[in-house]
Amino acid sequence: MTRDTIRSDGTGDAATPRALDRDTAAFYRRLGPGLYAPTVHVQGAWRDDEQHMAPVSGILAHEIDLHEPREGMQLARISFDILGMIPARPSRVEVRTTRPGRTIELVEATMLVDDRAVVRAHAWRLAAHDSEPVAGVELEAVPGPDGLQPWSGTDTWDGGYIEGLEFRVAPDRRPGRTVAWIRALHPLVDCETCSPTADLVRLADTANGIAVRVSPREWMFPNVDLSVHLFREPVRGWVGFDTRVTMGPTGLGLTSTTLHDERGPVGRAEQVLTVRRLPGS
Repeated sequence: MTRDTIRSDGTGDAATPRALDRDTAAFYRRLGPGLYAPTVHVQGAWRDDEQHMAPVSGILAHEIDLHEPREGMQLARISFDILGMIPARPSRVEVRTTRPGRTIELVEATMLVDDRAVVRAHAWRLAAHDSEPVAGVELEAVPGPDGLQPWSGTDTWDGGYIEGLEFRVAPDRRPGRTVAWIRALHPLVDCETCSPTADLVRLADTANGIAVRVSPREWMFPNVDLSVHLFREPVRGWVGFDTRVTMGPTGLGLTSTTLHDERGPVGRAEQVLTVRRLPGS
């Protein structure tokens, strides 16, 4: 959305592909506390007037980070329920603590567009403790990004979000199974720095688009949720995806991913899919 179509209260004309801000080199531009203007870099893959869930999850994680921060607390799980299409218009995020605690707390964040809730997130924050004597990882490591080959996501997907990513993929990738590394070419919020955790979360939803079993020009398989579990805080940089996509016979699907940073496995992500043939295909 161009800067002159957004009024000071964050409202403006209905977003169209041409109206989206193409000048800001970030996913979002802050308009005020909890209020953001999406840019063309959040544009979805199936509709050009919607926000892709990946940057939306990142902005919700960012607002959770900013909410009543306490030293020594870390994000252990964040789950998102997608309540409908997410219009590419000014978006407000409301955050509250629903289960306060000294070492364990639950935080809820909701994104609203035109005063309608479009995504709701729940995050468990846990206190850090020394568990080094019993630390161990059973998730398998994958080759790093330097050993994989470039891939253009725009060969499969449309939209400004995909255009703003850099990919490396395994040469043996196949429909329903791939190892890939992704990094964003743009920051999450203009003139702001987000945490390494929010930096990873903002890419996690991309898993559903890197190991597609069928052409997205013939079938739709959007996810209705996203759940990210972490067993340590990630480091900033490339995010690795070891992804498997399963589709059942009655319109349900599941995208399952082990998430990596450049130090190794860091957690898991799951997405439930609704699978349906595109009209006319």
